[in-house]
Amino acid sequence: MESTTRRLIALEARHVDALRETLDRLRLEVAELRASRRRLVLAADADRRRIERDLHQGVQQRLVALAVALRTAGSLADADPAAKALLEEMERDVQQALDAAAQLAQRIYPPLLEAGGLASALRAAAVSSGIPASVEVEAGSTYPPELARTVYFCWLEALDQAGGETRVAISVREGERALAFEIVEDGTRSGADFAALCGRVEALGGRLTIQPEPGHGTRVSGSLPLWR
Repeated sequence: MESTTRRLIALEARHVDALRETLDRLRLEVAELRASRRRLVLAADADRRRIERDLHQGVQQRLVALAVALRTAGSLADADPAAKALLEEMERDVQQALDAAAQLAQRIYPPLLEAGGLASALRAAAVSSGIPASVEVEAGSTYPPELARTVYFCWLEALDQAGGETRVAISVREGERALAFEIVEDGTRSGADFAALCGRVEALGGRLTIQPEPGHGTRVSGSLPLWR
């Protein structure tokens, strides 16, 4: 009887050890998966930065040069009203293309996040959109770049899809271990699609929830762990 009990205890101990090894292995695999997903986000951001630089140093600079050339040509065409009008129209078209390229570059990788911080970038995006918006971020706050970009991209999505008399507000708060943000759209229900951004947030170890608000509004709540 005693020997049987010992065998059962030994067998149970082996089962416990095997379970612990399995749990340790799963924890390691989960940690490696999270690290891998985070690296993918950082690699994608690096690609975005290269594309933004290419746009700024290539396409935008050429458009600027073309606009200057057209302006110069227009000043030389005073004797030909038709030619001058055509050149002025071409100059306006080039300026519109330049503005569109600048907006695209900002969406791909916003340099203002590095130059002026998250608060400045969020406010600048709101002004550019023409949507009534409020931004609540502690002045002078600095956050890990990948987290700041994530908040910024979520804000852009909300602004892009808001319309009519919609008002949009964002608040960003830093806790002890996480960066929390909330975007509230209080007009007609927006068509914002946060599916891709949910993947980005989750890849950084956070979570993003989207809930309808009374009066057909939308509330987006996000939390991103601080790794620093």
